[in-house]
Amino acid sequence: MTATAAPPRQPAPAPHTSVVRTELRRGVGPWAGAAVAVTILVTMYGKAPAWQGRWTDATDMLHVAGGLLAGPLALAAGCWQGGRERRRGTEELLRSVPRGRLRRTLLAVAPSALWPPAGQLLAAAVCLLATWPYVGGGRPYLELVAADALALAALGTIGHLVGLLVPWRLTAPLLAVTGYVGLAIGSYTESPARWLSPAADHSSPWHEPVWWYAPASAVWTCGLALAALLAYAARPARLRLLALLPLAAAVAAAVPVLRLPADGPWRPDPEAIRPVCDDGSPQVCVNALDRALLPDISRALAPLNERLRGVPGAPVRWSPGPGGPGPGEAELPGHEADSVRGRLRNPDLYLNSAVQWLFSDTCTSEDFAGPDAERAGEIHLAVSEWLAPTPENYGVPVGPAARRHLDALRAKSPVAQREYLARYLKADRCRPEEVPVP
Repeated sequence: MTATAAPPRQPAPAPHTSVVRTELRRGVGPWAGAAVAVTILVTMYGKAPAWQGRWTDATDMLHVAGGLLAGPLALAAGCWQGGRERRRGTEELLRSVPRGRLRRTLLAVAPSALWPPAGQLLAAAVCLLATWPYVGGGRPYLELVAADALALAALGTIGHLVGLLVPWRLTAPLLAVTGYVGLAIGSYTESPARWLSPAADHSSPWHEPVWWYAPASAVWTCGLALAALLAYAARPARLRLLALLPLAAAVAAAVPVLRLPADGPWRPDPEAIRPVCDDGSPQVCVNALDRALLPDISRALAPLNERLRGVPGAPVRWSPGPGGPGPGEAELPGHEADSVRGRLRNPDLYLNSAVQWLFSDTCTSEDFAGPDAERAGEIHLAVSEWLAPTPENYGVPVGPAARRHLDALRAKSPVAQREYLARYLKADRCRPEEVPVP
């Protein structure tokens, strides 16, 4: 009796994760992720002195670079991927497999939606790690980084759908240009609608976003992309009504953003502006965000503080912004242009700037006039040069008249110098006739 042959075993269907992995390797998706990462990193590297000392500056610049530069790139890459599917007839081939249209579209969109945010997150991680050794306080706004990544996923999805609908090869570059112009215009308008743009610029280190802004931004961008995806791929036609749900969520998320005040979703951060001071006299204080700079600033101001210590009318404390100095305080000059990675680049120039800020009286042209105005200006220049000489290659040379006053000051004894400085600080420097001659 002959044994009946066993029927051939059917191959097991490929796991869903294997299908997604295969889809992610196809087309321009990996190249799009790499291009996004390189674009952001090159942009950030070129502006490293402007952000590599504060978490807020780093995340703000990542937000603009990711939205304004990587956003159009995600649109173009998604559009090219979608057009490639249509031009090669991949859709017709996929119709022969037992998958629904929505599932097929989701798998096809995966490279366009996932690779650009992967590149953005990689670039953000590199930049935040490069910032970490130099910051003095605060925190990175990781919720905004995540919302930016979701915005890139939404833009890649929308670009893919445009490519499926318009498979012309020039659609991708035209969409990139259109996206860049649209994001740029939307980011710099004065309307509250600018905060709906994934590239809206904000540059104050003393602010923090309201807690709901990042989730609302994510719902806004992803809601629009999901609505477009369902409207395109849902079958049968009645299921397209499901697209109204994410569209309604996007509109609901946009409403509170559109009702924001002029400052947008940003509020003063009390921890960021908390003063951190040394134990000198006059005392030097910086904001908590800049505590890493305090030793450098204290050393830079040490020669000036030595002359001001104990002199009547001299400030008792150097106060940081914002908010302005209090009674008996002098405001520190801004250091953003002169500090890199938590260090002062030119302490002598910063010391000279501190003297200029110390004597920066808001005098009107009517007040600072008369026969003594020129003499008072020369004395002011002489006193400033005596307290903190202007570094070479900065400012203008001291003229002959101011040089005579400067030589007279230097020729005095230390006690006489302190007595003159007290008289100079006591005088109303907006009234030239009251400015004492050294």
